[in-house]
Amino acid sequence: MNSNPHQRRAGLASLIGTTIEWYDFQIYGLSAAVVFNDVFFPEASSVAGTLASFGVFALGFVARPVGGLIFGHFGDRIGRRNVLLTTLLLMGITTFAVGLIPSYASIGVVAPILLIVMRLLGGVGLGGEWGGAVLLSVEHAPDGKRGFYGSLPQVGSPAGLLLATSVFTLTTTLTGDQFGTWGWRIPFLLSAALVVVGLVIRATIPETPVFEEQKKANVTPSMPLATLLRTQPKTVLLSIGSFAVTSGGYYVYATYMVAHGTNDLGVAKTTMTISGMVFASCAIIGTFLASTVSDRLGRRPVFITVAAFTIAYAFPLFALVATREELLIWMALGIGGLANGSLYGLMGSLTAEIFRPEVRYTGASIGQQVSAALVGGTTPLIVTAMVAEVGQSWPAPAWLAGLAAISLVSVVLLPETSRRSLSFTAAEEKTAGKPKANSGDLA
Repeated sequence: MNSNPHQRRAGLASLIGTTIEWYDFQIYGLSAAVVFNDVFFPEASSVAGTLASFGVFALGFVARPVGGLIFGHFGDRIGRRNVLLTTLLLMGITTFAVGLIPSYASIGVVAPILLIVMRLLGGVGLGGEWGGAVLLSVEHAPDGKRGFYGSLPQVGSPAGLLLATSVFTLTTTLTGDQFGTWGWRIPFLLSAALVVVGLVIRATIPETPVFEEQKKANVTPSMPLATLLRTQPKTVLLSIGSFAVTSGGYYVYATYMVAHGTNDLGVAKTTMTISGMVFASCAIIGTFLASTVSDRLGRRPVFITVAAFTIAYAFPLFALVATREELLIWMALGIGGLANGSLYGLMGSLTAEIFRPEVRYTGASIGQQVSAALVGGTTPLIVTAMVAEVGQSWPAPAWLAGLAAISLVSVVLLPETSRRSLSFTAAEEKTAGKPKANSGDLA
């Protein structure tokens, strides 16, 4: 079935919105790895300063489940569209504000306190963003293309990283020695213009047909979280586990690897930032490719195959980076991008399909954001601490392989959902893998 204009605009709005949100979030990750230890934690040692920067980075992830609960509640009660306008605005304001915070040298301890507050508020905004963006796209998707449409908001993560890394690299080059003084602020301040674009586009998208159907049937729960935990507790736990490799693994590639290459291996900062761009570019390819294939073969077999590859590839990945050779580093991160992007792309449609429509925003948000809080933002912090403790690099690939194993087992225990109706009931939940008319494709 070909998509209509509303469906295409919904997919585009999800892609652009999540790209902007992830740009905002990734700018901090890059700054934490390279410059924030000097700007906000100058009195700490190199390792302690990096740990402090990553610690604040992790706080944003701790706040994300809170955002998922708040905005998931309203997304299931009043609709997806209006909630997404709020999350985008919140994320944009907090990112812009980070660019205005004076350094520790100027205002002392108040500087890192303000950084923490903005990071927490930004985490709340992103926590409510992802679930709604996925549902906006998937619940508008035409028959047989939910995997592809579910990948559109997923592309926002590597696209946001690619955009953030490009701006970060350009700013580093143009400002030179002044980057650590004021140049780092430019990428944060630019987010204001991006947010305005995102708000204008999202304002033109209608509510999803699946939610409208639920609203007309008067089946929206008064307390979505309570309903979710009462009716689908196992699905919530498996959803959290299935996100482990994308939540934590992503930050092994995109954040920890930058600090590892620059600080531990002595690789040029430019080489490592370019490797992040290679990773993001390849992740975009992997996201589209795996999700499109899953519309034909199913979500589970594609996910399980790529997760098994990630387990096998974890140690070779770090061995290639340890050569300090530019081309090998870029190749290593490119392969990692294809794998991680494939897994993350699949989670868009899979997460939307495993939760019942009346609690779908809350369920999708909790699964992704709790996983992000547990192993996402904490990954750079945990891996940096483990490597420093043992004095060797092997804990980093071991951590990546372990996360992939958790996700693989979780998806094995989930049903195949690619043929499931998006408006499925409790009775239909047990027949997820059987072909059925896709009543969610109402657009």
